[in-house]
Amino acid sequence: MKKLLIIQTAGLDRQTLERLAIAGTTVSDLVPPLPAVTCTAQASFRTATPPADHGMVANGIYDRALRKALFWEQSAALVTGPRLWDRLRGAGHKVGMLFWQQSLGESADYVLSPAPIHKHHGGMILDCYSQPREMYARLRSRLGEFPLTRYWGPRASARVGDWIAQATADVMAHEAPELLLTYLPTLDYDFQRHGPTGPAAERAAAVLKQQLAGLLKSCDAQGYEWVLWGDYAISAVGDGGVSFPNRALREAGLLTCRDVRGRAYADLNASRAFAVVDHAVAHVFVSAESDRAVAADVCRALPGVDQVLVGAQRDAVGLSHSRSGELVLIAKPGGWFAYPWWHRSGEAPDYASHVDIHNKPGFDPCELFMQWCPPGVAQDPVRVGGTHGRTDPPAVWTGSIGFEGPVGSVVELAQAVQEWINTQL
Repeated sequence: MKKLLIIQTAGLDRQTLERLAIAGTTVSDLVPPLPAVTCTAQASFRTATPPADHGMVANGIYDRALRKALFWEQSAALVTGPRLWDRLRGAGHKVGMLFWQQSLGESADYVLSPAPIHKHHGGMILDCYSQPREMYARLRSRLGEFPLTRYWGPRASARVGDWIAQATADVMAHEAPELLLTYLPTLDYDFQRHGPTGPAAERAAAVLKQQLAGLLKSCDAQGYEWVLWGDYAISAVGDGGVSFPNRALREAGLLTCRDVRGRAYADLNASRAFAVVDHAVAHVFVSAESDRAVAADVCRALPGVDQVLVGAQRDAVGLSHSRSGELVLIAKPGGWFAYPWWHRSGEAPDYASHVDIHNKPGFDPCELFMQWCPPGVAQDPVRVGGTHGRTDPPAVWTGSIGFEGPVGSVVELAQAVQEWINTQL
């Protein structure tokens, strides 16, 4: 059968694809699922289903039993449902997944994902999880250590995409799975820092063009067809600006905090409502049904909120899942939601000034900026230049293969890929 490489590229829109001058058989707009974020889009693609079915309703989930927000957890079991490659593997063919979220324990033959070890007294052992175990050791000997410190944070850079692109080409040449899925975050960093236009965006696009050129050259050499798609488009932060739903909930008496040595930590055991924010979408979890109307009114009054989805409205956009909040907030175009509930910097929890993607109960793009005095990450959301999470504007896809019928959404693209794969068996 024909082999296929799936290249998922963060922030790829039509304008950027035109800069890349990549020649595919088709170029089509691609509507992402809501929210238009990495974990949700990747889960929708691998299952060919919406978030209401697979359950990744954001980059993080709120565990009601633990009363804790969990961002960037990597277990594949978090994504519910069959995989689009099930028939392929059932027929004895191989599947690989490189640097996709929620990939640990996935039903794939080859898996590669960052998996650092956090040392007890501070610091990290930089490492990757690979399946089979020896695959990362071989890649490290050829390419050097994966540059984890460049994957996120103030030092995040295109060097990560360079390494992933080279590793992908290496896996195509040595393991040669019939289906290989890879991820390039190259545009994401400077598009979020500075917005999708301007010199930094142009430089990022130029680097991505080189990475893709190398991958497509490897496709030709190794006999792979390819599909390139974006999980979302990044918009410039505009009039919508940044909104703080947790501040509003705290001021309304719905969010409770613990004072620990002068710092305000959200007390999710006692709080009546709390917002888990993720770019331009926020899930608001309301403990008692009697508080829902009050919480909804508080959120509607918040500047920068475009929609407050409740009940059937929430379900109509594909978020009728138990992990979804009782309310779903959508920011105005060009806007986004920040997680802080405090006003004074002295109240900020300790993790606010660090790259801490697991303890922060919401996505924090401020982690892309350095604060030098004292050393840490910035806490000024005004510096953030790009936002995503809404389903508009659309992303884009192209490839060396075409499909019958329209392919206008991520789920439709996944279904078309699945059908194409099955016809090869």
